[in-house]
Amino acid sequence: MAIPVKYMVDDKGQKTSVLVPIKAWTKINEDYSKLQKKIEILTGIKDSLQEIKSARKSGKKLQTLKDFLSEGNN
Repeated sequence: MAIPVKYMVDDKGQKTSVLVPIKAWTKINEDYSKLQKKIEILTGIKDSLQEIKSARKSGKKLQTLKDFLSEGNN
């Protein structure tokens, strides 16, 4: 889908701004928000895996899934 955009230019013909239809802008913002959430989740997973790797190297005992889930019931 081609988005009909308009460009604003300065005296030298250099593009300075873009006008995008509001419907397209809304879609762009929604897609951006979804991508930001995905990045946040994937970053959390990456950090968790690094923490596990580090804990295993140091011999640190990690919390089990069973213990983690039982915390929510208290």
